[in-house]
This record gives sequence, C-alpha cells and structure tokens, in this order.
Amino acid sequence: MSERLTKEKDEEKWYTLSCQVEEAVWDLKHLRPNVDFYSASVYHALGIDVDLFTLVFSVSRVSGWLAHIFEQYRDNRLIRPRAIYVGPESREYQPIEKRI
Repeated sequence: MSERLTKEKDEEKWYTLSCQVEEAVWDLKHLRPNVDFYSASVYHALGIDVDLFTLVFSVSRVSGWLAHIFEQYRDNRLIRPRAIYVGPESREYQPIEKRI
C-alpha cells in the first residue's frame, strides 16, 4: 500500500527511504519490520499531518486494547508479558537533545 500510494501522490521518496531503512536494519541486525513500519509513508501519502500520526495509529489500536482490558477483567487477572527484562537496572535521565 505504501508503494502504491506514494507513487500515486508522486511522493515515492518516502517509500524508497522506508525500503532503505528496512534493508539497513536487516543488514545490521537481521530484523524485519513489523506491520506498522510503513504506516508513516502511508499516512504521509494520505495527507495526514505528521503531528497526527501517533493519534491515527492509536485510534486504530483502541479496539484491540479494549479487548485486552475486557479479557483481563473477565478472567480477574492481569495479563503480563512472559519476557524478562535483562537491560540495565538504572540509568540517569538524559534530556532528548543530549541523546545519541
């Protein structure tokens, strides 16, 4: 969809950039993008303002999030991920302008 929409809007640079990022991440980390990776180029091609990208993404997820909440209430237990965090235990806050 990203490829088609960006071609229709003569904004192929966004699809091309997305493909380059996907390839670079694959080369460096052997990771493929998730289903949402191309959303930004699709939203852009649809003329959605960049400030609204997160909102549009969230609205599309609300029904799933609510389904999870109802499932947790029904079973009277909190559903937690099975992954165990193995990162640093504490880190100092870095203002965004000082982050790499």
